[in-house]
Amino acid sequence: MEIAILALGCFWGPEVKFSKLDGVLKTEVGYCGGNSSETDYKEVCTGSTNHAEVVKLEFDPEIISYEKIIKFFYEIHDPTTLNSQGPDFGTQYRSEIFYLNEQQKQIAEKITNEENIKFSKKIVTKISLVKNYCPAEEYHQKYLEKR
Repeated sequence: MEIAILALGCFWGPEVKFSKLDGVLKTEVGYCGGNSSETDYKEVCTGSTNHAEVVKLEFDPEIISYEKIIKFFYEIHDPTTLNSQGPDFGTQYRSEIFYLNEQQKQIAEKITNEENIKFSKKIVTKISLVKNYCPAEEYHQKYLEKR
Protein backbone atom coordinates (compact mmCIF):
# COMPACT_ATOMS: atom_id res chain seq x y z
CA MET A 1 0.00 0.00 0.00
CA GLU A 2 1.03 3.59 -0.62
CA ILE A 3 -0.08 6.97 0.73
CA ALA A 4 -0.95 10.21 -1.08
CA ILE A 5 -1.76 13.49 0.70
CA LEU A 6 -3.46 16.19 -1.35
CA ALA A 7 -4.88 19.66 -0.64
CA LEU A 8 -7.58 20.90 -3.00
CA GLY A 9 -9.97 23.10 -1.07
CA CYS A 10 -12.48 21.95 1.51
CA PHE A 11 -11.65 18.29 2.14
CA TRP A 12 -15.14 16.75 2.38
CA GLY A 13 -16.09 16.80 -1.33
CA PRO A 14 -12.72 15.58 -2.63
CA GLU A 15 -12.65 12.83 -0.01
CA VAL A 16 -15.89 11.39 -1.43
CA LYS A 17 -14.58 11.63 -5.01
CA PHE A 18 -11.27 9.93 -4.19
CA SER A 19 -13.01 7.20 -2.17
CA LYS A 20 -14.85 6.09 -5.33
CA LEU A 21 -11.65 5.40 -7.30
CA ASP A 22 -10.76 1.77 -7.90
CA GLY A 23 -7.65 1.02 -5.86
CA VAL A 24 -8.20 3.66 -3.20
CA LEU A 25 -8.62 1.55 -0.08
CA LYS A 26 -9.03 4.21 2.60
CA THR A 27 -9.46 7.97 2.82
CA GLU A 28 -9.02 10.31 5.76
CA VAL A 29 -9.42 14.07 6.05
CA GLY A 30 -6.88 16.16 7.90
CA TYR A 31 -4.52 19.11 7.85
CA CYS A 32 -0.94 19.27 6.55
CA GLY A 33 1.90 21.69 5.93
CA GLY A 34 1.47 23.68 9.10
CA ASN A 35 3.70 24.94 11.87
CA SER A 36 2.79 22.34 14.50
CA SER A 37 1.98 18.64 14.72
CA GLU A 38 -1.38 19.30 16.41
CA THR A 39 -4.20 21.56 15.32
CA ASP A 40 -7.96 21.66 14.93
CA TYR A 41 -10.48 23.20 12.56
CA LYS A 42 -10.93 26.34 14.65
CA GLU A 43 -7.17 27.04 14.69
CA VAL A 44 -6.74 26.25 11.00
CA CYS A 45 -9.52 28.69 10.09
CA THR A 46 -7.59 31.55 11.71
CA GLY A 47 -4.99 31.21 8.96
CA SER A 48 -2.19 31.37 11.52
CA THR A 49 -1.24 27.65 11.55
CA ASN A 50 -0.25 27.44 7.85
CA HIS A 51 -2.07 24.08 7.54
CA ALA A 52 -4.03 23.14 4.42
CA GLU A 53 -7.14 20.98 4.48
CA VAL A 54 -6.09 17.66 2.91
CA VAL A 55 -7.31 14.25 1.90
CA LYS A 56 -5.01 11.37 2.82
CA LEU A 57 -5.38 8.34 0.57
CA GLU A 58 -4.22 4.81 1.14
CA PHE A 59 -4.07 3.12 -2.26
CA ASP A 60 -2.93 -0.09 -3.93
CA PRO A 61 -0.38 0.81 -6.63
CA GLU A 62 -1.14 -2.51 -8.37
CA ILE A 63 -4.65 -1.14 -9.08
CA ILE A 64 -4.14 2.63 -9.37
CA SER A 65 -0.90 4.50 -9.87
CA TYR A 66 0.20 7.64 -8.06
CA GLU A 67 0.32 9.27 -11.50
CA LYS A 68 -3.38 8.53 -12.09
CA ILE A 69 -4.22 9.92 -8.64
CA ILE A 70 -2.39 13.16 -9.43
CA LYS A 71 -4.13 13.44 -12.82
CA PHE A 72 -7.49 12.95 -11.07
CA PHE A 73 -6.47 15.59 -8.49
CA TYR A 74 -6.18 18.11 -11.35
CA GLU A 75 -9.52 17.05 -12.84
CA ILE A 76 -11.59 17.68 -9.69
CA HIS A 77 -10.50 21.16 -8.63
CA ASP A 78 -9.24 24.47 -10.02
CA PRO A 79 -5.47 24.53 -9.49
CA THR A 80 -5.22 28.08 -10.87
CA THR A 81 -6.89 29.85 -7.95
CA LEU A 82 -4.64 30.92 -5.10
CA ASN A 83 -5.89 30.01 -1.61
CA SER A 84 -9.47 29.37 -2.69
CA GLN A 85 -11.84 26.83 -4.17
CA GLY A 86 -15.38 27.83 -5.06
CA PRO A 87 -16.89 29.81 -2.17
CA ASP A 88 -14.05 28.91 0.25
CA PHE A 89 -11.23 31.42 0.76
CA GLY A 90 -8.12 31.21 2.94
CA THR A 91 -4.70 29.58 2.93
CA GLN A 92 -6.22 26.35 4.28
CA TYR A 93 -8.02 25.95 0.91
CA ARG A 94 -4.87 26.11 -1.22
CA SER A 95 -3.94 23.59 -3.88
CA GLU A 96 -0.93 21.54 -2.79
CA ILE A 97 0.54 18.10 -3.35
CA PHE A 98 2.39 16.76 -0.32
CA TYR A 99 4.93 14.13 -1.36
CA LEU A 100 6.34 11.38 0.85
CA ASN A 101 9.41 10.48 -1.22
CA GLU A 102 11.49 11.61 -4.20
CA GLN A 103 9.54 9.42 -6.64
CA GLN A 104 6.24 11.07 -5.67
CA LYS A 105 7.86 14.50 -6.01
CA GLN A 106 9.10 13.72 -9.52
CA ILE A 107 5.71 12.37 -10.61
CA ALA A 108 3.90 15.39 -9.13
CA GLU A 109 6.25 17.80 -10.93
CA LYS A 110 5.91 15.92 -14.25
CA ILE A 111 2.10 15.83 -14.15
CA THR A 112 1.89 19.46 -12.99
CA ASN A 113 4.03 20.56 -15.94
CA GLU A 114 1.85 18.53 -18.34
CA GLU A 115 -1.37 19.91 -16.84
CA ASN A 116 -0.09 23.48 -16.91
CA ILE A 117 -0.21 23.34 -20.72
CA LYS A 118 -3.94 22.47 -20.62
CA PHE A 119 -5.08 25.38 -18.44
CA SER A 120 -5.60 28.93 -19.70
CA LYS A 121 -4.20 30.30 -16.41
CA LYS A 122 -1.00 29.24 -14.64
CA ILE A 123 -1.29 26.43 -12.09
CA VAL A 124 -0.49 27.69 -8.56
CA THR A 125 -0.40 24.24 -6.95
CA LYS A 126 2.52 23.88 -4.53
CA ILE A 127 4.51 20.64 -4.33
CA SER A 128 5.92 20.14 -0.83
CA LEU A 129 7.34 17.49 1.44
CA VAL A 130 4.79 16.21 3.96
CA LYS A 131 5.01 18.26 7.16
CA ASN A 132 2.90 18.04 10.34
CA TYR A 133 0.00 15.94 9.10
CA CYS A 134 -2.91 15.95 11.59
CA PRO A 135 -6.04 13.81 11.15
CA ALA A 136 -9.12 16.03 11.37
CA GLU A 137 -11.57 13.66 13.01
CA GLU A 138 -9.38 13.15 16.07
CA TYR A 139 -8.97 16.90 16.55
CA HIS A 140 -12.61 17.64 15.82
CA GLN A 141 -13.53 15.17 18.54
CA LYS A 142 -11.15 16.85 21.02
CA TYR A 143 -12.63 20.22 20.10
CA LEU A 144 -16.19 18.97 20.65
CA GLU A 145 -15.25 17.45 24.03
CA LYS A 146 -13.81 20.82 25.20
CA ARG A 147 -17.07 22.67 24.45
